[in-house]
This record gives sequence, C-alpha cells and structure tokens, in this order.
Amino acid sequence: MSQAKKLRKMLAEPGIIRAPGAYDAWSARLIEKAGFPAVYMTGYGLSASLIGRPDIGLLSLTEMAGEGKNIAAAVDIPVIADADNGYGGLLNVVRTVQEYERAGLAAIQLEDQVTPKRCGHMEGKQIIPKEEMAAKIRAACYARKDPDTVLIARTDARAVIDFDEALARAALYAEAGADVIFVEAPQSVEELQTIANTIHKPLLANMVEHGKTPMLTGKELETIGFKIVIYPVTALYTVTQAMMTMLKKVKQDDTSKHDTEHMVEFPDFNELIGLPAIRELERSFMK
Repeated sequence: MSQAKKLRKMLAEPGIIRAPGAYDAWSARLIEKAGFPAVYMTGYGLSASLIGRPDIGLLSLTEMAGEGKNIAAAVDIPVIADADNGYGGLLNVVRTVQEYERAGLAAIQLEDQVTPKRCGHMEGKQIIPKEEMAAKIRAACYARKDPDTVLIARTDARAVIDFDEALARAALYAEAGADVIFVEAPQSVEELQTIANTIHKPLLANMVEHGKTPMLTGKELETIGFKIVIYPVTALYTVTQAMMTMLKKVKQDDTSKHDTEHMVEFPDFNELIGLPAIRELERSFMK
C-alpha cells in the first residue's frame, strides 16, 4: 500500500491523525519511532535546518522536494508536506505537485499567500485573490498522477482580512477540489467550532506553541470535528533549547564530560539509527 493510500485510509477511519513536524530525515525517524501515524514536513523547520534562516519564502521548490524525498525515504508512515504557495503561478503549482509526488510525499499543502510568503503565525502576510487560489487547486488536481495523493488547501485570510473571508475561501477551495481544508490561525475555540460546522471536508488544525490559535488536545480537536492535527515546531523548538543549553555549558566548562546524562549514549544512538540491522544486511551478502 502506498503512503498516500495509507493516509487516505486514515482519513476515512475514525480518530484524529496526529502529525508532529519534522525538519529533516532524522527528526522524521524519531517521530515514527515515537508511534505517530504520520509526519508533517514543516517549511518553517526546513528553512531553519537547511539554510538557518526564517520562514519567509527563501527555500526553492528544488530544496523542499529534495528534502521531502529524504524524509519520505527515511520513514514508513505518510508524510504530509508543506508546499508553501506552490512556488509561483499555476504552471509552477503543476510542477510542484509532480515533484512532490516523485519524492514520495503522501499529502501536499498549498496556501493562498503571495510570493514571498511568511510563516502563518507571523505578521505582515498578504494573500492572492481567492479565484486565483481556486485555480491553483484545480491545477494541482490536474497535475496529480496518483489519485490517492491528498491535496490540502490552506487559507491565511483570517489574519489578513477577517474570519468571514477565511470561511468563504475555505468553502471555495473545497469546491475547487481540495481534499482537506486548513484555515490558518483561528483565534478562539468558537472559531474552530464554526469552521467545523461550516466546512464539510476533513479539517486540519495547526497547534503552534505561543501562536494565535488556542492549544487544544488532539481529543478536543477531534470532538470539535477536526481530522488532522499538526505540531510543526514542537520538536524544532525543543531541540533548539536543548542545544543552546548544552553548548553554553560546554563553552563555560570547557568540556562536556559533566553533562553526559543529558545525552543519548553512543551505542543507544547507533541502535536508534539502525546500525545493527544495516550491518546484518551487509553481512548477508558475504555468504
């Protein structure tokens, strides 16, 4: 079963799909090892990981699809992939869908921001006309070779115009062919409930720590009517804090020997990363 088909099956079954954000192949592996059914490839995290810069539209399609291929190859669970605004116009969207499918990504998320885009919880966003975004969704549907590939349409209109505009765009994008609807940055539980009562497609909720949307549990979101919940920056922020703390300590102490209890040990890391299985496979060819 393809990863896209797996995700389609999850969408049709009861229960909410929890997908923490991965910023590289190793973080994706750890998400899978923790028992999550899907992983979210975060553009915010990839921008930090690949070029050490903020999520303001600096990464290209080639960079995103290339890392998406690495992430998809590293795990055996579906990857829901941020594709920003499709990296241009309608024909760019066609190529984006083609490249993401070739990379093995199960779901492709497109948003209605202008170029260059910004992280959904940053200030100063701008959006394209809703008719143009609907055309992008139709272009994505045309480009899709695998009918199981899930197309996610995100609108950033809540922050740029108002909540009513976000709802109107969500309905239009659903009509244009999006499989899942993502209204970015609703600002209250009441708004989340209104989205669920208004849009009759699977819904994605974005849980960003210290963001604009109330932090609810997956169960609470499921009760409201959401089908997917992503945690795009949770791992990234946790690792960043841990690394800053450790590096400050090493600089201060001129050694790391006093802090090994905060680290994974060498043999444990080799086990986690799959070294014994790879060595066994290597030995099997020597018979």
